[in-house]
Amino acid sequence: MSAPLPPPDGRSLAGRIAIVAAPTEQATEAMARLVSAYGNATLDEARMVVALGGDGLMLETQHRLLGRNLPVYGMNCGSVGFLMNDFREDGLPDRLALAQAAILHPLRMRAFVGLGEPVEALAINEVSLLRETRQAAKIRILIDGKRRLEELICDGVLVSTPAGSTAYNLSAHGPIVPLGANLLPLTPISAFRPRRWRGALLPAEAQVVFEVLEPEKRPVAAVADYTEVRDVRRVEVREDRGVALTMLFDPDHGLSERIIAEQFTV
Repeated sequence: MSAPLPPPDGRSLAGRIAIVAAPTEQATEAMARLVSAYGNATLDEARMVVALGGDGLMLETQHRLLGRNLPVYGMNCGSVGFLMNDFREDGLPDRLALAQAAILHPLRMRAFVGLGEPVEALAINEVSLLRETRQAAKIRILIDGKRRLEELICDGVLVSTPAGSTAYNLSAHGPIVPLGANLLPLTPISAFRPRRWRGALLPAEAQVVFEVLEPEKRPVAAVADYTEVRDVRRVEVREDRGVALTMLFDPDHGLSERIIAEQFTV
């Protein structure tokens, strides 16, 4: 799942590093210092991208780079920074050259509103369905064409990637999933009925379909990372193995290790 990136001395990365930053004072000041020390390549010239900020910037950067297949090395200039490395100015090319790659596959959402074409979007963290009003949502769940839950009454429900299992999924009391497990957490959000249902772990190749019941009375929105579609009637979710995203981590603190460690955090 992870492998060292050549070259070990980082010399061939000179002039090939693109740097982006969140619009915060801490991140923009850090970017100015790094650009002064290492330059700032365009995305067309770059072999790697350094993202300065928090997890939100990492997700935003990966969405911007879809189709470019550029690895992204994040340095934390935010708060949580689960997807980021520690910020240090010295020795950046060598850190990049020795970094390990975590290859992620996003979820593809197809959201149907009316009789028109569905809205499609990719999610690196999760696809979530959320009630729009004070009325609880009623949602039917199908897995690979088979009805698995006839009616879930809830505030919402989500499908998460393994990388996203430590984000909203964990806040909703869903399970943390290691990167190599080939599983997708399916987690209810404040389920009312069935009260004891806590979700499921699905094979990575599963196709999940949500059918919204009583949509006029109980409208539901679907959200795939930054894309929100309101008043959906049906939402299809599956892992898109045709899209690969690369995040880089220092060898002593890779993403797989972070996900395992998070399960022992109290």
